[in-house]
Amino acid sequence: MSAAPLLWSADELALDTVPAVRAAAYRSGRVLEREGLAIYAFGTARELTMPLGLDDSDAVRGVETALAELAPLATNTFPDADTVPDAQPLAIGALSFDPREASALVIPEFAVLSRAGRAVVIHVGTEETLSDSSRPLPWADDVSGDAVDRANEAPDDFTLGSTLPHEDFRLRVAQAVEAIGRGELDKVVLVREVDVTANRPLRQHHLLERLRALHPSCCVFGIDGFVGASPELLVRRTGADVVSQPLAGTVARSGDPDEDRNLAEALLASAKDRSEHKIVVEAIVGALAPMSTSVEAPNVPHVLNLRNVTHLATRITAQLAPRASGNSASGNSASSNSASTSSDAVHPSVLALVAALHPTPAVGGWPKEDALDYLRKHEAVERGRFAGPVGWMSAGGDGEWWLGIRSALLDGTTARLFAGVGIVEGSDPAAELAETQLKLQALLAAAVRP
Repeated sequence: MSAAPLLWSADELALDTVPAVRAAAYRSGRVLEREGLAIYAFGTARELTMPLGLDDSDAVRGVETALAELAPLATNTFPDADTVPDAQPLAIGALSFDPREASALVIPEFAVLSRAGRAVVIHVGTEETLSDSSRPLPWADDVSGDAVDRANEAPDDFTLGSTLPHEDFRLRVAQAVEAIGRGELDKVVLVREVDVTANRPLRQHHLLERLRALHPSCCVFGIDGFVGASPELLVRRTGADVVSQPLAGTVARSGDPDEDRNLAEALLASAKDRSEHKIVVEAIVGALAPMSTSVEAPNVPHVLNLRNVTHLATRITAQLAPRASGNSASGNSASSNSASTSSDAVHPSVLALVAALHPTPAVGGWPKEDALDYLRKHEAVERGRFAGPVGWMSAGGDGEWWLGIRSALLDGTTARLFAGVGIVEGSDPAAELAETQLKLQALLAAAVRP
């Protein structure tokens, strides 16, 4: 007997309810939260697997189709997507770094999307579950406050260790520089891992609260044990409008405004850092160009100041060209809430853009396939989801994805923290090691609280 088909409904949520939703999601849900947008997701209505990863275009289209074919509950009277674009199903996920490795997104049972002074809750389930008005909302009975804080007391004793000794990492940097010198590739991003072991379980909500406070300009995420604060937008799609903001080139901040200005100016003047940054920008522009009517990127990057580092950043924008609707189900939902641009043409979904862009030279290297081959042979760290895309996609193909950097994988009393650095011609092993230590501070400051 086949399972009952999944349907969806949407309702407006009172803004004064959002703090309770947020608290519940921080504790036991999935979270994507940045300035101007928050998504809180609960449960799993359906898992959308990509067994061969992002490189499998059929699997990407399968995710698009699964979302687009969800039908609305017949009695759902919420305004359609032309009035409230957020009132449609979505999928959320943290994908593997390696585009050949299996990945999965989840269509949550409940998703709350809050932005622009409005909150919408989307419920996905069977007709029976959607029609059951007595079913409690996942945040209605969430217990917060002192009682829970005592029951889930934060750890206060920690042990730190590295799977890769400093000498070994410096050697791997030197070997990568030699490979670049031989012309095997132009750039490769190497990763260090630091493991934290605590005397009590490391809880998602403790890290998220600290990360939100420490890094308010970043996208804070917590998805199935993967927690972080990413400063790097891989891609955002809103209809035909696309934005990407890659980062490459880093310098520490001193805390003194005058000194920080001097450091930022030196970063902008650095031939090595500007060259590394240019590789990333040109790769993204080149990947977007075949799908777009126009792509624009400034010739000179700007500086992005974070809590303890400054990066070179470039805001890239594009206008997508339409593609034949037969190439993808994105935007062709049978419901009246479809976000398709016309009856016979749609734009590439945000997940299709992710597949085209990832991994950028900012987290993998360049040329892309040469760098991935090098990492598969030589990298000593099992990245998993580190530096993979983290984000969401709506049934209409809109959404946004960030790079899963400045992140940690939580497992009970342990956490695996990661940081990566781009190796190019002239990279100094000692300086690259120091940069990983600097980047690791973003998570260490949140995770280790003696």
